[in-house]
Amino acid sequence: MTLTIRDAAPQDEAQWRDLWAQYLAFYEVDLAPEITTRTWARLMEAQSPLSGRFAFENNVMLGFALHHHHCSTWVMGEDCYLEDLFVSATARGKGVGRALIDDLKALATARGDHRLYWHTDEGNARARALYDSYAPYDGHVRYRLKLR
Repeated sequence: MTLTIRDAAPQDEAQWRDLWAQYLAFYEVDLAPEITTRTWARLMEAQSPLSGRFAFENNVMLGFALHHHHCSTWVMGEDCYLEDLFVSATARGKGVGRALIDDLKALATARGDHRLYWHTDEGNARARALYDSYAPYDGHVRYRLKLR
């Protein structure tokens, strides 16, 4: 498999929306359409902290990594947070997820970020097997308080 990984571009919207819908279905999440529209708009805004890296084979999008960089109170610099990582069902097990993480790791390193981190569903065994090859589970539990 020959992958091309690059930044999100306007011509990618239709393919990204298709994969995004698959991602939401995987997690059994139903988002309002305006949230998806705003997420795409943020990916296209030069000043937005949200960025996207997309993996392609023969111009077909196989996966994405949505991320942002932020300051940290635990290091003297910034961290990179991988917020959303998804690989199409047909491309799973072919190294696309690993390629996207390695790509983001290289980008974050080049930026001078101190850490790259992410979360996943506890029951997502396939993803956790990949993630465990990068770093051990650190024992942290996430809490999310909805404000709206």
